[in-house]
Amino acid sequence: MPRTAVLFSGGLDSAVLLARELEGHEAQRGTQPIHVRSGLAWEPAEARAIERILAVPPFAGRVAPVITLTVDMREVYPPTHWAVAGTPPAYDTPDEDVYLEGRNIVLISKAAVLCARLKIERLALGPLAGNPFPDATPEFFAAISKAMSLGLGRPLSVVAPLASMHKEDVIRLGQSMGVPLELTLSCMNPQPGDLACGRCSKCRERDQAFSNL
Repeated sequence: MPRTAVLFSGGLDSAVLLARELEGHEAQRGTQPIHVRSGLAWEPAEARAIERILAVPPFAGRVAPVITLTVDMREVYPPTHWAVAGTPPAYDTPDEDVYLEGRNIVLISKAAVLCARLKIERLALGPLAGNPFPDATPEFFAAISKAMSLGLGRPLSVVAPLASMHKEDVIRLGQSMGVPLELTLSCMNPQPGDLACGRCSKCRERDQAFSNL
C-alpha cells in the first residue's frame, strides 16, 4: 500500500517531485499520484499530460494509478476569471499577479481526506524556492499538517521537498533521473495538441529556467 502521495499536475516540478519520491521509497511501499481538478481552463490538457508521463520510464509500472479528485472552484472564481476563462496573464507578468487564492488549501484538503482513507501519512507537493504565496511557506505546511492530523484523527505530514530548489535545479535533477521533461506541461493556456502557448507567465518561467542551464 502506498505510504506517500504526491500532488501531480503533469507539470515539470511535480513530475520531478514524483520521480524523487519514487527513488526515496522502497518499491513495495509505493507512491500514489493525485491530480486535483478544480474547473480551471488548463486541466483537461494536464490530465492528458499525466497519462503520457506515467506511461513511460521512470514511472511506468512503478507508481499506483493516478487518482483524480474534483473540487470545483468555479463557484468561487467568476466565469471571467483568467484561470477559468482561459485568458492567462501575459508572458512578463510577475508571479505575485497570478495568485489563485487558497490554491494549496483546496488541493491539500481533499487530498488529505483521501490520504486518511488510504492510510497514507505523507503528502508531498512541489512549490519551489522563491514562491511568493502565503500558502507555500514552511509555517503554512506545518500548520496544515497539524490541522489535518487533528481533524482526520490520523497523522499526516504535508511536505514540500523541493522548496529549497530553483527551477534550474529541478530541471537538472529531473534530467539526472531520466524524467521525460519534454512530456511535461507547465502552461496556463495550452494549445491544440496540448502544446505550450509560449505566451503565458508559466511558459516564461520555464523558458528562462532552461535558458539559464
